[in-house]
Amino acid sequence: MTIEVGQHLPAGSLTECIEFDPENGCPLNPQPQDVAELSKGKKIVIFAVPGAFTPLCSAQHLPGYVKLADQIKAKGVDEIWCLAVNDAFVMAAWGKQSKVAGKVRMMADGSAVYTKALGLDRDLTGGGMGVRAYRFAMIVDDGVVTYLGVEGSGEFNVSKAETILEQL
Repeated sequence: MTIEVGQHLPAGSLTECIEFDPENGCPLNPQPQDVAELSKGKKIVIFAVPGAFTPLCSAQHLPGYVKLADQIKAKGVDEIWCLAVNDAFVMAAWGKQSKVAGKVRMMADGSAVYTKALGLDRDLTGGGMGVRAYRFAMIVDDGVVTYLGVEGSGEFNVSKAETILEQL
């Protein structure tokens, strides 16, 4: 069952890696992050991409949030999270390359456990990508979803940063 506006985020955790090896630049020390604890008392924008380093995700989706992060946060948003069914090391490297520091938290759901709990998983094994997240965005206020935009295949409208800015 897909999460809906008015519902609380499901319990669960995501993984975040914010440390990097000073010698080789590789991400280090991934840490589990409790979603309920992190969202308590905060307004958060969570957007999901089918995969790190994929064309639309790298060229438009993540860069849109990086570019508009200050405007989004000026509307009362405490944090912006990018969620993908990738491991924490990949998400950290993608975030570093995309210069997200201080703007977007790169949250990994390596085995799609949390994405499945949201009911926003999709099977892309036919294309060699395995189980991934739908492209979506949500606004969450104190753990409760107040906006949810889920994209259909090939669409990019309801989850982009500009749309979220309009919804705030």
